[in-house]
Amino acid sequence: MQPVSTNANGSPEQTKQKSQHERVAILDAGAQFGKVIDRRIRELCVLSELLPMETTVEQLKSAGYRAIVISGGPGSVNAPDAPAYDQRLFDCGLPVLGICYGMQLLNKHLGGEVSLAGSREDGQFSVQLETSCRLFRGMQASEDALLTHGDHVSRVAPGLDVIARSDGMVVAIATKESSGRRLYGVQFHPEVDLTPNGGCVFRNFLFDIAGLKGDYRMAERESSCLSYIRESVPSDCRVLMLLSGGVDSSTCAALLAKALRPDQIVAVHIDNGFMRLRESSLVIKSLAALGLQVRLIDASLKFLAGCTTQLRRVTVGKETAERRVRLGPLSGVIHPEEKRQIIGDLFMLVAKDVVAELQLDPDKVYLAQGTLRPDLIESASTIASHRADAIKTHHNDTDLVRELRARGRVIEPLKDFHKDEVRTIARDLGLPDALVSRHPFPGPGLAIRVLCAREPHMDKDFMETAAAVRLLLDLRNSAPAIGAGERQAPQLSRLRQLLTASEIDQLSRLSDIQGHLLPVNTVGVQGDRRTYSYAVALSSSSPEPNWPDLFYIARLLPRVCHSVNRVVYAFGPAIQYPVTDVTQTLLSPPVLDQLRIADDKAHSVLRECPNSCISQMPVVLIPIHFDRDPLLLLPSVLRSVVLRPFVTNDFMTGLAAVPGRHLALSTLASMVAQVASVHGISRVLYDLTSKPPGTTEWE
Repeated sequence: MQPVSTNANGSPEQTKQKSQHERVAILDAGAQFGKVIDRRIRELCVLSELLPMETTVEQLKSAGYRAIVISGGPGSVNAPDAPAYDQRLFDCGLPVLGICYGMQLLNKHLGGEVSLAGSREDGQFSVQLETSCRLFRGMQASEDALLTHGDHVSRVAPGLDVIARSDGMVVAIATKESSGRRLYGVQFHPEVDLTPNGGCVFRNFLFDIAGLKGDYRMAERESSCLSYIRESVPSDCRVLMLLSGGVDSSTCAALLAKALRPDQIVAVHIDNGFMRLRESSLVIKSLAALGLQVRLIDASLKFLAGCTTQLRRVTVGKETAERRVRLGPLSGVIHPEEKRQIIGDLFMLVAKDVVAELQLDPDKVYLAQGTLRPDLIESASTIASHRADAIKTHHNDTDLVRELRARGRVIEPLKDFHKDEVRTIARDLGLPDALVSRHPFPGPGLAIRVLCAREPHMDKDFMETAAAVRLLLDLRNSAPAIGAGERQAPQLSRLRQLLTASEIDQLSRLSDIQGHLLPVNTVGVQGDRRTYSYAVALSSSSPEPNWPDLFYIARLLPRVCHSVNRVVYAFGPAIQYPVTDVTQTLLSPPVLDQLRIADDKAHSVLRECPNSCISQMPVVLIPIHFDRDPLLLLPSVLRSVVLRPFVTNDFMTGLAAVPGRHLALSTLASMVAQVASVHGISRVLYDLTSKPPGTTEWE
């Protein structure tokens, strides 16, 4: 097979020979989920390839593509810098499926209107489908789906029918059957786990609408990885494998061991000082059981004192230029992206020290990493997408790594896979189930699970957002006024515009729940873009949490309040006092030990829970001291712990675990009690936020 190649500008060039397989082009508008679309299509035995948005019709037809999918993206179709595309795309005769941004582009191109909505949609919502439409055949009239967008179709283009809605909003369109044109658009994301029946959309589009047969079979993954390693590493070269002990790096190491001679592999585990309790010793033991002799390097002090530089645009006088600025030392850094950049670069510098210590020829040493596709997408690597927004810099995709990668010195056999696919490879390789099923642990470790702060994060919108949160949760009294349209305060008027009648009714029936805006920022992802916004803590005077009501609020709040991307529940009595201060928190050994102990207690309880469906459970330390009466002028000295049980398969989207369904209530109660017993902890909180709008990690 001869795939479409790309030139220096990233545009596809005509191949000398067309592929013998049916192929689908995915035009990339900068989606976080672009590669997930690719994966879903290939799982249906159709070959798909991710191409730049500006790919021309001639290039698509000459290369033999049979259908087109246009991905979502972080931008607006109305923006002056919206991605360029061939204006003949929707008249070329090929069937087109536009997803999110792609649907909006289709509607605008055909003469419809796309407008900025008053509220965002970021989460799982119910959509009502016209099941008589070919795109939705075999599906239920109401399906759950992921919506994540700020713009919406405000006027449907002539010649298009509405084939799905969600709370009155247009979420799918299609050309009329009589037109003979096969153009479809969906505002929701059929490719992700949060759209459980989304595979049916792709099956209908590929086989019923595009008329494909599905003649592609995925190559045996293990053999393709082994071939890649052997072709990439000359026989006289060595490979430095950085091992965290997780399934990704362990699978990568097992592949290296199978593909190369033992003397070619130098396996290293770097203890950066941000590991969990007894983590490094467990890593060495588990890898030794696999026959891998791993060098342990304690670099904890080097990391705490570590610095790096970063290229930034700096304005001096009237001139703007790119200059390298110094970041660090890490022990004093607040911003999560700076933490990640420093840690990632320090891994590379320690690896360089290992090469020097072993007296290896640097020109004959390759770096091997267990990099996955989501790592590259979230880091906005051009390997994964030409337009994706950077959500967070992964430690295996920093500037230094990219420099090495550009020189062809990085071996990443898993870079096209997602977590569940890697686990399949690991099982095929014979890795033990305890390692295969191990919860992911980020390379920066506990460093990005400590929210650092010297002072409260209170931008100019803090008080307004705090008031909006309180007002939203107090609609029991104000709901009739909203419905009657009487004279209202500006924020009540805004709520009337943003909330549907059913939402107002639901809010008015909520149990006794209060909300307090916290003066900390956490990382989220909304509309394929990175957000860095506030968290809201919910509490109640009820003895037991009303989880359905709490999760309803957690889904609604970020949609109505754009400055909120994460919602948590605080165990204990109702929070009485506003939180306007923080406990000064940096990456110091006592702070890390506090989190390390809390993390160990929480995971010890979870490990005792058989057949748990929890995919990952970050335990996060935040600089918040609750329950301080402002009249007493008590200083902020305690911190709080957030539990983040998370359920996902592909780790690109996922659900906050629902107590009583995903996590036994007795297990959660034991976990909360254990964590609350840690010295210096103010409260234990529970993260209610799905991804999106919240990322799995808080930083």
